[in-house]
Amino acid sequence: MNGAARQKAPWRRAYLGFGANLGKKEDNCKAGLGLLAASPDVFLSAVSGFYSTAPMHIEDQDWFVNGAARIETRLLPKELLGLLKEIEKAVGRKPGGLRFGPRVLDMDILVFEDFVTDDKDLVLPHPRMHERRFVLAPLCDIGCLEVHPVSGQTFGELLNSLDPFEQKVVPR
Repeated sequence: MNGAARQKAPWRRAYLGFGANLGKKEDNCKAGLGLLAASPDVFLSAVSGFYSTAPMHIEDQDWFVNGAARIETRLLPKELLGLLKEIEKAVGRKPGGLRFGPRVLDMDILVFEDFVTDDKDLVLPHPRMHERRFVLAPLCDIGCLEVHPVSGQTFGELLNSLDPFEQKVVPR
């Protein structure tokens, strides 16, 4: 989309999740958020507190720092995903790597307005967000009453449905 067309694109709300467990974890997250906020097509409207979170699936790795952000964007979902991947790379993430493994920075689109898609490159809303305390706890800092477009439950209701002892999530 050229610049003139982009200026006419409507602003849309999205929620993002971010995390890191390599290097200076919190600094990596802040660097990613800074690059996101520098984009002319993104307005960073809210950032959650940061949380220390136990790894899932592959437990033999360092704890993560996780958080969430609310943005307004003129980008379409796949364009936003492309921007997030560029930001991850700029902060030092290397392509490939072990799924659920250690990373310098991971940024995901969790919800993009009420868009629902199951594309090979992008699934919205994020397919596992409702199972993850490390996603929902920070989301509730900035949008507890927002509604998941598929389940119809608020982010707060989704968080309260999880076993509080199953996933370790600690405010920093």
